Amino acid sequence: MTIFEKIATRQIPAKIVHETDDFLAFHDAHPQAPVHVLIVPKRVIPRVAEATAGDAELLGRMIVASREIAQKLGVAESGYRLVINNGRDAGESVPHLHIHLLGRRSLAWPPG
Repeated sequence: MTIFEKIATRQIPAKIVHETDDFLAFHDAHPQAPVHVLIVPKRVIPRVAEATAGDAELLGRMIVASREIAQKLGVAESGYRLVINNGRDAGESVPHLHIHLLGRRSLAWPPG
């Protein structure tokens, strides 16, 4: 079981900011910005490269929900970044697809 599955089943506590039947969003334990939330499907999709056409609706709803989550966290107006890492070289540390929502600081481009 990944740490995200354990959070979804409440085996590990987390500061949850948004939840639906299929996914949840919670504050990252090691934030890289003043606002750093992870949007995570409750069922395991190991990484974006392993997502299938059957996952498209869920992933779309997660992205659409990022606007509401950003509003709740007070970063919708100032701006925020969504990031999905795929693989070790991209910085993926948990083999469970998740979207990082980062905000409340200026984010450089290109990311490094």
